[in-house]
Amino acid sequence: MTDDGTYTRVVAETSARVLFRSGQWDQALALLPGEASALRTQILADRFWWRLDDPAEAEQAVAELDRGEPVLAAYYRSQLAYTRSLFGISPQPDAAATARTGFAAAAADDRLAGWGTFWLGVVADNLDGQPGPAGDAYGRALDWARARDDGLLESYAVRHLGGQRLDHGDRSGLGLLRRSYHLRAALGARPQTAAAALTLAGALPGGPEAGELREMAAATARELRLTWMLTSLAA
Repeated sequence: MTDDGTYTRVVAETSARVLFRSGQWDQALALLPGEASALRTQILADRFWWRLDDPAEAEQAVAELDRGEPVLAAYYRSQLAYTRSLFGISPQPDAAATARTGFAAAAADDRLAGWGTFWLGVVADNLDGQPGPAGDAYGRALDWARARDDGLLESYAVRHLGGQRLDHGDRSGLGLLRRSYHLRAALGARPQTAAAALTLAGALPGGPEAGELREMAAATARELRLTWMLTSLAA
């Protein structure tokens, strides 16, 4: 049987996705065929979030993706704008509006509805200071994730819902943080697992478990060069 390139491309993209999930962004990008523009953009946007590196390559990928996939491009453009704004990296004056617009477009798209809704919640929470609407969005994103067996989105939604519960003195939020940590670990999502470990450690009383979680998070953050996590750990 001859290979017309399809099998080779599928293997390369599958391998790249595994590397991407584990926080090996550069290795994942090196495997991708030239036409894998959507996945390339996703990897670059994710790398910027975790490493806070130069976003120029990600921005160029978004511009190229916009020619054929405008909703996806708007979604990743919104992620970049949100990251810039949250961490103060040359934030654009209209960053929050850009983020809302792109995430709203994603929330109206069947492929991205849960993720777009989740990110709208994050913007409401962290940029607009509106925890009520944010919690509603996290709840809808959680329903979508569970209906589609999207464990990664579920891990994000329960992490934020858990944080909100704890902010209101409801200790049941701790169980949601544990759920987030376990989901991410089971999926092999190493950057996300490290972030969940750090969040869970901060919610626990001081003791061996909290110390072990922080130690694990620190080791992963150093290995993968997770910039904002390293800053948080140093503080």
